[in-house]
Amino acid sequence: MTVHRDFLVIGSGIAGLRAALTLAAAGRVLILTKADPWESNTGYAQGGIAVALGDDDSPSRHAADTLLAGDGLCDEAAVRVLVQDGPRDVRELIAWGTRFDLDEDGRPALGREAAHSVRRILHAGDATGREIGRALWTRVTRTSAIEVLRGCLVTGLVMDGACCAGARFVTPDGREETALAGATLLATGGAGRIFRETTNPEVATGDGVAIAYLAGARVADLEFVQFHPTALKLAGAPRFLISEALRGEGARLVNTHGEPFMAGYDPAGDLAPRDIVARGIAREAERTGGPVFLTLAHLDPAYVRARFPTITRTCAGVGLDLARDPIPVGPAAHYLMGGVDTDTAGRTSIPGLFAAGETACTGVHGANRLASNSLLEGLVFGARAGEAMQAPPRAGDLRAGLSVASTDAAPDPAAGATPPLDEDGVRDLMWRAVGLFRDRPGLTAAVARLDAAFEVFRQELADGRIGGREAWRWGSVVTVGRLIARAALRREESRGGHFRTDFPARDDLHWKVHVAETLQPQSAPACHSRRP
Repeated sequence: MTVHRDFLVIGSGIAGLRAALTLAAAGRVLILTKADPWESNTGYAQGGIAVALGDDDSPSRHAADTLLAGDGLCDEAAVRVLVQDGPRDVRELIAWGTRFDLDEDGRPALGREAAHSVRRILHAGDATGREIGRALWTRVTRTSAIEVLRGCLVTGLVMDGACCAGARFVTPDGREETALAGATLLATGGAGRIFRETTNPEVATGDGVAIAYLAGARVADLEFVQFHPTALKLAGAPRFLISEALRGEGARLVNTHGEPFMAGYDPAGDLAPRDIVARGIAREAERTGGPVFLTLAHLDPAYVRARFPTITRTCAGVGLDLARDPIPVGPAAHYLMGGVDTDTAGRTSIPGLFAAGETACTGVHGANRLASNSLLEGLVFGARAGEAMQAPPRAGDLRAGLSVASTDAAPDPAAGATPPLDEDGVRDLMWRAVGLFRDRPGLTAAVARLDAAFEVFRQELADGRIGGREAWRWGSVVTVGRLIARAALRREESRGGHFRTDFPARDDLHWKVHVAETLQPQSAPACHSRRP
């Protein structure tokens, strides 16, 4: 069966929903989402949304903090768009009924997180993403031009020559269908489930990056993975995110002896950028031979429980009192700074194909995302993509400072002799060899094994032998894991979320550059509108 719509949106997080609301005024919109709408990284975002609304703040100050956290690799044009459009777009969210916490004067209460120079984080308790998602979903469900199909797994793009004409998908009952549209948006979220230890939900398997790459789109900056420093680290319990907002409100990191330690790794201490804190925790645990804890015992217990109700309940579920007990924490894969390469309007290298949110790479985060800029990115660039999708399709401009790496090399024949990697094998390999600390021997071995697995997947695709959701999920995990490992091996320096023990210094002379990769050369002729 084939359905025809003016616009196709793949994904139901903040970027996809915000784009759909813009598009609804211009035509019929179809949203495809593979799981429950709440099962997205938007719904799991606890801390808040960063925006320059305070009396002591400004877009230029927000930009400066973003650039500093990005470790010299932010695209400054994208950063300007983020911080300048942000206040308007957040005020629109408030007008649409988003219930942010208010101060005693009835104004949005502003919190602080690591690497922010002022308090600029709007929050809704400790479930900000869920509240934003609620407000957007309420508006979407009241918009007649938007149709939502749930439980649909997108398996590939429909190409009309070098242009995107829609996508193929599998329905919940296993039927293979096609959606054709004049413009298609990938808003499929992140890829934390590529790693064994992660804060991300089960759906975060990098599908949008894999789908775009297999269609020939440029992907960029995939070596830059953010490992959140404070995920709950308790045997038998899931790696639940312990929000950075706790440290912003005064929580302290202590070692197994109860001693604060982060000042020994960075002058900013507990509020240093996330990559520095994550590596500091790992090194302190190795130095002391014991766990690292987050403690709030010096704060008012009533305030802690009222400010962080979701985290309080989750900790209570595993026998811990957030307000009084030391909470064992450790790093976990959290956010992908790289993704499908786009311009600031969401255009990819394939005409008719757009990307926004965590699945996209505008370069706005550089090598390390500033805390709470992710929801703002989805909001701002989702809205901009929705505007651009109404224009005649064309490829996005090649961003300044972007180089394109050579296309696929042949896999190492010896790697094919090893047992094939299943999904858990990929995730374990990525955590061990492509995690917080990387080096050439580990990356070389990982790339060889992932190359071999990718060749198996590509051959199964060519032969039409991929069947079932688990097989497609495995294919995404292998494809994106391989791209991350290849990018990490290629970049011979340390910067932001990418740390090489064999190249521990930042190297601006050779590596102050964004690197993209494609599966095959992609020409970009003009496309004719295909809207029904």
